[in-house]
Amino acid sequence: MLLSCTGINKYYQGAQVLKSVALTIENQDRIGLVGINGCGKSTLLRILMEDELPDRVDAEEPVIAKVNHLRVGYLAQNAGLDGSRTVLEEMNDAFAPLLAAQGEMRRLEEKMNHGLTDEETDEYARLSAYFESNDGYRTDVRIRTVLFGMGFSKSDMERTVSGFSGGEKTRLALCKLLLEAPELLILDEPTNHLDFQTVSWLEDYLKDWKGALLIVSHDRFFLDRLCNSICELERGVLTRYKGNYTAYTRLRAEAVARQQKEYDAQQKEIAKLEDYVARNLVRASTSKSAKSRVKQLEKMERIDKPFGEAKSAKLSFTYAVTPPLDVLEVRGIDLTVGEGAKRTTLMEDISFAVRRGEKLGIIGENGAGKSTLLKVLRNIIPHKGLVRWASGVRLACFEQESESLNPYATVMDELHERYPTLSDFEVRSLLGQVRLTGENVFKETGVISGGERAKLCFAILMMEHGNVLLLDEPTNHLDLATKEVLEEALAEFDGTILFVSHDRYLLERIADGLLVMQDGRLERFKGKFSVYQEQLRRHTEEEEAAAQQEKAQKSAEAAKRGYRTKEQRSLEAKRRQEQRRIEQEMDALQEEQAQVQASLEDEAVFGDYPKMQAACLRLEEIRQTLDDLLEQLILLEEEA
Repeated sequence: MLLSCTGINKYYQGAQVLKSVALTIENQDRIGLVGINGCGKSTLLRILMEDELPDRVDAEEPVIAKVNHLRVGYLAQNAGLDGSRTVLEEMNDAFAPLLAAQGEMRRLEEKMNHGLTDEETDEYARLSAYFESNDGYRTDVRIRTVLFGMGFSKSDMERTVSGFSGGEKTRLALCKLLLEAPELLILDEPTNHLDFQTVSWLEDYLKDWKGALLIVSHDRFFLDRLCNSICELERGVLTRYKGNYTAYTRLRAEAVARQQKEYDAQQKEIAKLEDYVARNLVRASTSKSAKSRVKQLEKMERIDKPFGEAKSAKLSFTYAVTPPLDVLEVRGIDLTVGEGAKRTTLMEDISFAVRRGEKLGIIGENGAGKSTLLKVLRNIIPHKGLVRWASGVRLACFEQESESLNPYATVMDELHERYPTLSDFEVRSLLGQVRLTGENVFKETGVISGGERAKLCFAILMMEHGNVLLLDEPTNHLDLATKEVLEEALAEFDGTILFVSHDRYLLERIADGLLVMQDGRLERFKGKFSVYQEQLRRHTEEEEAAAQQEKAQKSAEAAKRGYRTKEQRSLEAKRRQEQRRIEQEMDALQEEQAQVQASLEDEAVFGDYPKMQAACLRLEEIRQTLDDLLEQLILLEEEA
C-alpha cells in the first residue's frame, strides 16, 4: 500500500461534493479517475496531496495514510513553472539532490590533496554511493530523452520558460515530473495541449512506469491503454471498477441495471409490507402481526436508487448579422513570440482567405504558432502584413487558458459585469444551460475546475452572438457528455469557425478544411480530417518505401564494390582488432571500477584515510580512462 484514505468528505457552500470517499492505491496501480466536470475530481486530488483539508462529518474522522517518505508527483490543471528560468534549469531541478551531492563531492575532491578528516572521508563515501546508485552520471541523458520524446528540441533547452505557449508550459511541467520519477504520479488532464504524436509517446512511457499512476482524464483512448482500474466519482460517491475504460463502461451499465432490479424488487416488498401494516395495525386480531412487519421494515437495509443520467449542457450559437461572402483576408503576416532579444519568429509571409460558412481546423505540433495565429487575427499582438475582416463581422472568441476571466469574481459576477442589463434570473438561466448550477455560481472563477471555467466561457460565447467563432482548444477539460453537446452545437452553427484543436473527434465532425502549420509553413488542406490523415499515412508509407529502396540500392552497390584490395582487408582487420582490444580494456576497467566502488563501503578502507584517498583517486582515473577509450571506439566506428 502506497496511500489510502477513508472517510473523506468535503462541502462547498453547504453542498457536499465528496461523501465518505475511500481509496487505496497500491504499487503498480494504474487508476483512472472519471466523472462529469465539477463533480470533485480535482478537489479529491488536492486532498490526497494535503493541499486542501477534508471536512469531518459527525463522528467520522477523515484519514489519509501514506508509507514513510512516499514521493508523490502531482501535475495539476494549469501547472506553472518559473518563467524566468531556462528549460534546462527547470529540468535540472528534478535532480536537485543529486546535483547537490555532486557539488559536495567536487568540493571534497579538491580538498583531497590537502587531506580529509575522517568525517569528510565518510561523507564522500556516502555521497559517492548515493550518486552512483541513483544513476547520477546519466542525468543529462535522461533529460534529453524526456524532452525530445515530448516534442522539444535541443535549442529549446536554453530558452526561457516564459517564451513558450501555454500548451508547451504544461508539457514542460509534465517533463519535470517524469524526470523526478515519484513512486506515485498523479496527473490531472495530462493529455490537454498534447499533439497526437506526443500523446502516443507519453502512453508508451507511462506503460513502463515503475510506480503507481492516478490519472484524471476524459481521453478514452488514453485511459484504455494505461489503466487497470477506473474510479468513478458521481454525486460525491466514489465507485471502483476493475479493468480499463471500455471494461468500466460495460461493468457500470451492468451494475446500474442490477441495482435498479434489486431496488425495484425491494420497493415492491416495502409497499407490500406497508400496505399490510396500514390495513392490520388497528385490528386487535392482526395487530401483533402488523407490528412484526413494522420491525421488519425498520431493520431492512435500504437499497439506494441508482443515479439517473445527469442532465447535459445545452449550447446554441446564434447571430443576427450575416457578414459578406469574403469574411477574412490574410496577406504576408508573420508570427512571433517573446519580446526584445528573446523575440522568435515562428512563421513568415502567411497568406490565406476565409469565406462565409467555412469551418477550418488549425492543426500542428505544440509551439508551431496556432494560438499565436488566433491572437494575430484578433490584433492582440503586433505583426507585419495584413489582417482584414469584412464589415459586418462580429467575432466571438474562446481562449484555452480563460485569460479574460477575473479569477476573483464569482461566476455570477463575471456575467453581470459583462452584461449588466441581465437580471439574476436571466444569468442563472444562462448558467443552467451550461450546467453551472446551485452553489457553484457563487464560487470565484479562480477556484472552479477547468471544465467549469470552460462552461462559463461557453455561456459568454453564446451571449456574444458572433457570426465568426475563434476557438482555441475548446474541448480541453470538458467531460465526454459536454464534448458531445459542443460538437452538436458547432455542427448546427451555420456561421464561420476557425478553431485550434488536437481532438480527433471534433476535427472530423466539424472541420470541412484544415490550416496545417508545420515546418515553419502554413498550408491549406481542403477536405475532412480523416482524408488528411489517410494522405499523411500514405505519404509516410511512400517515404519509408523510398528509404527502404534506397537502402537496398546502396546495399546492392556495396555488394558490387565488395571486392577489396589486400591492403584494405589488412587495415579492416587491424581496425577490428583494435576495437576488440579497447572493448576488452573497457570491460576490465568497469570490473575494477565496481570492485573499487564496493571497497569504499569496507570499514578497513573508509576508516583508513590513505586507503580511502587512493581508492577515490583510482575511481577518478578509471572514469577518465573509460571516457578516453569510448572516444577512441567512436572514432574507429566512424572510420568503418
